[in-house]
This record gives sequence, C-alpha cells and structure tokens, in this order.
Amino acid sequence: MRTLPSIVVVFAVAFPASAGQTVAGSYDVQFEEVASTCTAKPETLSKGKVVMAVKKGVLTVKFDSIYQMVGGLPKDGKITAKTKNLIGTSVGGLSARYSVTGHVDNAALELVLTAQYIRQDTYKPHCQQVWNVKGTRR
Repeated sequence: MRTLPSIVVVFAVAFPASAGQTVAGSYDVQFEEVASTCTAKPETLSKGKVVMAVKKGVLTVKFDSIYQMVGGLPKDGKITAKTKNLIGTSVGGLSARYSVTGHVDNAALELVLTAQYIRQDTYKPHCQQVWNVKGTRR
C-alpha cells in the first residue's frame, strides 16, 4: 500500500515534462498572411524556421526573424506565447508586440502568428498583421 502514493507522485512529476517534449524541436515552416490592417506591410514572411523549447516549465518560441516569445507549459500540444516587451522594427516609428497560438500534433505544427504594431510617439496601436504558420519537425 505504501508504494501506490510514490508511483502516483512519480507519474505526476514525469507527465509535464513529456508534454513539453512533444512540442520541443525545430520546425521548417511556411507563412501565409491571412489578415492585415496595415497599408504598407511592415513585414513580409514566406518561409523560415521556428525552434521551440521547454525549460523549467516555460515554453520559448523563436522564429528566424522575430524575437523570442515566452509562454506557459504546453497542454495537449496546445501552445501560447508572446514577446515580453515591445520590439523595435525596421519601419521607423513603429514597435511591435508578437504573439503566437496553435498546436503541435506529432510532427506537424499549425500556428497563428500576430504582430501588433505600436506607434513609438503615442504608444497607440497602429496596425496589425496575422499569418497562418504551418510546418513539420526537422
């Protein structure tokens, strides 16, 4: 009877790590812009690479050309992450806040990436771009 509680504790501790390991890895991805309120497109994305890692209960998502995003531990392959701060862009006068949500199923990745551009002079939203991101594990 004493072994049962220790088995349950070991299972509960091991399960979160395996959940994170299912999404961790490097993926080749393609971007499809699905929405934009920007008259001139601040960013044009087509193909790239995304690396996801889970360390100490924190998910990190890093696209080739976008700063690292941070989120909570993935649950059932579902992920959500965002940049911690506003990020400067190549477009003068605009900063950006990036977020990503979606899921990983086996080796397939499907995400929605959102870039919200903020005017640096007023700190008010300027425009937004949204991409569907699909890819496979390397």
